[in-house]
Amino acid sequence: MTFFDDNNFTYGSQPSDALAPAASSTPALPAFNEVPPGDPFTYGAQHPQPYKFAAPPPHDIQVPWSWGHLLSFAGFGFCALVFVQIIFTAYYIHAKAISSHPTQKEFQQFALTKPVFAIGSMVLWYALLFFFLYLTLTFFYRTPFWQSLGWRKLSRENRKAPARPWIYFFLGCGLSLLVMLITVSVKAPEHAPIQDLLKNRNMAFAFMGMAVLVAPLVEETIFRGYLFPLLARWFGIMPGIIVTGVLFGLMHGYQLGWAWKLVVTLVGVGIILTIVRSRAESTFASFLMHLGYNSVIAFLGTLGLIFAKYGKIPTPPH
Repeated sequence: MTFFDDNNFTYGSQPSDALAPAASSTPALPAFNEVPPGDPFTYGAQHPQPYKFAAPPPHDIQVPWSWGHLLSFAGFGFCALVFVQIIFTAYYIHAKAISSHPTQKEFQQFALTKPVFAIGSMVLWYALLFFFLYLTLTFFYRTPFWQSLGWRKLSRENRKAPARPWIYFFLGCGLSLLVMLITVSVKAPEHAPIQDLLKNRNMAFAFMGMAVLVAPLVEETIFRGYLFPLLARWFGIMPGIIVTGVLFGLMHGYQLGWAWKLVVTLVGVGIILTIVRSRAESTFASFLMHLGYNSVIAFLGTLGLIFAKYGKIPTPPH
């Protein structure tokens, strides 16, 4: 007897007498205690075992990058932020707009009153992050930049989410109003960066412009386009959604002075945006929702600034 089919056995036929066990007067043992008779390969062909294969992950989270790339991206982001701050600070020291050895309080006050410094340095940092992603994804992984980051058209074939772009924008507007109602009694600490920033009118306008024109594009590309597929592929869809939302909320914690109620609310916003991105299978969907969310905040904030300047009711003379 060999491992080859030299006994003229064909699949689906009964085993020959040569393979049958010798007759015995003792009763047969239960099936799970049987010793496979004869050629094990022949026995396996006659008694196939069921196999379960894990379902492949959805196509929209099948990305080529892994944890090594994420660590490289985080390291580059930190170094790029330090580099941008040094460049802007050196420029303003050279222009004698700030002393050559500013204290931390002086530097913070200067940064909060100069839109070019605060907003310009942030936009330049965002540009460097995009530059890193473009170089590595395009030339190292050889993948299309926008498509690999989830920027796809909304498909009518996807039954899990609507395909009309305006729906996501107005859902974002509604979410923004809902968050305002929830947090109406919650305020950031008095000296939170966001509070100090909004005290300067020019800085406030620049910040709201960035919140509409730049922030949704960058944050959705990085969080929902780059980070979420990696987390979902390794830990599962729902854990990936939760972790992405938590990181999104924590990123805004410093601006809000770590007021925990506001941070938790933004964690919830991040989770909702990630759910939308997952169901629509497109970063474009969460971008539109984020755009609507920030647009309402910027619109109401602009109205508040205009009213604060021109809408004061004069007090009647006594």
